[in-house]
Amino acid sequence: MLEFKDILGHEQIKEHFQNAAATGKVSHAYILSGEEGMGKKTLANAFAMTLLCEEGGREPCMQCHACKQVLSGNHPDLIYVTHEKPASMGVDDIREQINDTIMVRPYSSQYKIYIVDEAQKMTVQAQNALLKTIEEPPAYAVIMLLTTNQDAFLQTILSRCVQLKLKPLKDSVVKTYLEEKLQVKDIQAEIYSAFARGNLGKAIHLAQSEDFKMMYEEILKLLKEIKEMDISQLLDVIRKLKDDNTDIKECLDFMQMWYRDILMYKTTKDLNLLIFKDEFSAVKKAASLSSYEGLEQILGAIDKARVRLDANVNMELVMELLLLTMKEN
Repeated sequence: MLEFKDILGHEQIKEHFQNAAATGKVSHAYILSGEEGMGKKTLANAFAMTLLCEEGGREPCMQCHACKQVLSGNHPDLIYVTHEKPASMGVDDIREQINDTIMVRPYSSQYKIYIVDEAQKMTVQAQNALLKTIEEPPAYAVIMLLTTNQDAFLQTILSRCVQLKLKPLKDSVVKTYLEEKLQVKDIQAEIYSAFARGNLGKAIHLAQSEDFKMMYEEILKLLKEIKEMDISQLLDVIRKLKDDNTDIKECLDFMQMWYRDILMYKTTKDLNLLIFKDEFSAVKKAASLSSYEGLEQILGAIDKARVRLDANVNMELVMELLLLTMKEN
């Protein structure tokens, strides 16, 4: 649980919440949207804690009884809405946890706050049930919907909520955090940051993931040796990716970064612009062996592979076509 000043980035959203808390101009309903791992829960918790804090300032004091209750997870006026089914949040979840309790006044503070994580999983019926509450909420109620996809909401819900969208952090901010807080080495931190595309939660996960380290080594080996490999070896690689339950989209991201580096070096001859600085000799060799046209074809093929996977085309077939394009170019 963090104070606003400890949260990296998202300055506009933090400012919005702090001003609302300080002036008392708090909306009854908010939508916080952004990728998994970008900090929606952290921001929602910091806002809830600030509203419930007995000091009534722009930051929670972390010392009063209310702050300590939030920190220990048992403040009676802060409710985390959950759902039984993994794939959806039904009308009963909303009725039982929000609609049936919202008219009960707050126990100990000025506000009663509901945080609904994975709100995009609400069924249409659940959203309609929530809509009745959002249309005529009691003065003390604050409902926060956290989502990875706000397009999943009905227009009537969207129009009644303050919508706040989390933006990716700068790679340099993520890299510094990994180096200072997790003691990740400079070059590794750069790779994790580039991979996470401004998502701090994802970068932290990658830095601590053994699966990612294994995938990194295997895909790097493949990319360095692909020109010399025959078809049966390529098929072995694909089979292994499948057997290991490798995240294929992560592999595609990795491949894209690798070929982007080769293209970047071929164009600029500038080592400092590379993500894979520690693989400089392999990047340089690949740049000398590849044409601009060939590299553009490979990058295009990676994009096509993503589209095909999204359309549920067989993974092995998609990867076979992609690896053959890489080998031939």
